[in-house]
Amino acid sequence: MTILVTGATGNIGGQVIHHLVDRGADVRALVRDPSKANFPAGVAVVKGDFLDVDSLRTAFDGVSTLFLLNAVAPDEFTQALIALNVARSAGVERIVYLSVIHPDVYVNVPHFAGKFGVERMIEQMGFHATILRPAYFIQNDLTIKDVIAGYGVYPMPVGDKGLAMIDVRDIAEVAALELLRREQAAQPLPITRINLVGPDTLTGADIAAIWSDVLARQSNYGGGDTAAFEQNLKQFMPPWMAYDMRMMGERFLTDGMLPEGSDVERLTTLLGRPLRSYRDFASETAASA
Repeated sequence: MTILVTGATGNIGGQVIHHLVDRGADVRALVRDPSKANFPAGVAVVKGDFLDVDSLRTAFDGVSTLFLLNAVAPDEFTQALIALNVARSAGVERIVYLSVIHPDVYVNVPHFAGKFGVERMIEQMGFHATILRPAYFIQNDLTIKDVIAGYGVYPMPVGDKGLAMIDVRDIAEVAALELLRREQAAQPLPITRINLVGPDTLTGADIAAIWSDVLARQSNYGGGDTAAFEQNLKQFMPPWMAYDMRMMGERFLTDGMLPEGSDVERLTTLLGRPLRSYRDFASETAASA
């Protein structure tokens, strides 16, 4: 029985593969460019793309469990639906899908709305799935570490409601454990959703205070201007994506990303250890600078 991992060359997908291999799973990786694949021995590499239907048919042949991860793209919803249709035709019933937390709340944010649509299709098409709903990735802040260190400003529009930020290493390990749970079950398991959150719910001011402690110099929160946030993002990403991120930032300000009461306990039990914290990340990042 084979587990197919999509998004395999990305940060999360690559870590999922390592966890699966370490636990003895038969793993196949779907990649656009096999020359860039660097996986443990024994991982079968298949060239393919979500918009190349024939390549998906080849990739899904003989697969029992699928890890579905779609990058943020203008046609993300279409890519996911093609993958689900081809998977069902290939007889794949067991899925772990990487969605996002509160997609039913952030309804005006394009990539949130797309993922919520995919969740609905997974249910309507009769898949047996774990839907993982991660909050803000802690490692997103690697892109602004030089701004924090050089200017003493934390610029992300986190706001004062709070985000339950999660480390991508924890996301990957939970995904691998869920893939194995479904793969090894004697019968397909019922659909379930898991919020993926960190141990702390942090405001912009909280995060700035953590950086002040870690760097031993004053850092201030300065991220409330979402229009300026969009303009900054347009310097290194397409305008549609910068706008998408701005819409997400505006929902940070109005709604936050708050965990449900038992989320942290559930994840701690699943992993058998404490969740990694933002302070851990900040300390590691500062030490490696």
